[in-house]
Amino acid sequence: MSTLILVVDSSDIRDGKLEEVKARVEELVAFVEANEAEPLAYDIYFDEAGTQMTVVQIHPDSASLERHLTIAGPAFRKFADLLALARVDVYGEPSEKALKQAHEKARLLGGGAVEVDALHAGFTRLAGHTAK
Repeated sequence: MSTLILVVDSSDIRDGKLEEVKARVEELVAFVEANEAEPLAYDIYFDEAGTQMTVVQIHPDSASLERHLTIAGPAFRKFADLLALARVDVYGEPSEKALKQAHEKARLLGGGAVEVDALHAGFTRLAGHTAK
């Protein structure tokens, strides 16, 4: 069974804050890429209207998610006045520590729900695939 952890965060962008969110997101992505070797993917998407942001993360295991939330956690504070986290969907089996950290992030950014879904069946093919 896979130990991969997939995390999908959905946030509502506050009125007039889209460009500031985009600038801070670019800083955050560069920081994560430079300081965390484990994430297999860390991608951020905006809807066409510019009112919603979705962050998609793939971690090889729960320890990687824990490290991400520890290392990048302080940077999340920069988003508190820019968006409201609507929900965090975690797919896989996160550790208790990672789950607690996800709840803390949700509280910091607006109190969105944190939902966990365990893998039932499937497969993953990521080796050699590069986005962009």
